[in-house]
Amino acid sequence: QVHVVESGGGLVQAGGSLRLSCAASGRTSSMYAMAWFRQAPGKQREFVATIRWSGGSTYYADSVKGRFTISRDNAKNTVALQMNSLKPEDTAVYYCAAGIEPWQTSLLVTTSKYDYWGQGTQVTVSS
Repeated sequence: QVHVVESGGGLVQAGGSLRLSCAASGRTSSMYAMAWFRQAPGKQREFVATIRWSGGSTYYADSVKGRFTISRDNAKNTVALQMNSLKPEDTAVYYCAAGIEPWQTSLLVTTSKYDYWGQGTQVTVSS
């Protein structure tokens, strides 16, 4: 069992930055990848970014590429999402997820590839 907890959400003006953090605990040695998803009101949960725990390869949704950066700290079992040049359409609840199955990085874009989820943190970008 892996437990993940997000932090760092908040309210920011368009063009600003926020940094989200996710702390993992429990059987972290079983983790293969960690990711961020987001869900806006009335919409499905969508993929944002993922990072493989070993090797650190990353993959991003086109909508955030060049603006968001995912990183990990294996020693602290944490994953961060640095979000720059934020837009009102980035407003959503952001969820951290951990997966234990060894999928190809580019396939780690669906919720079904992840086994453990956090409760989410709200990000609101005002125009």
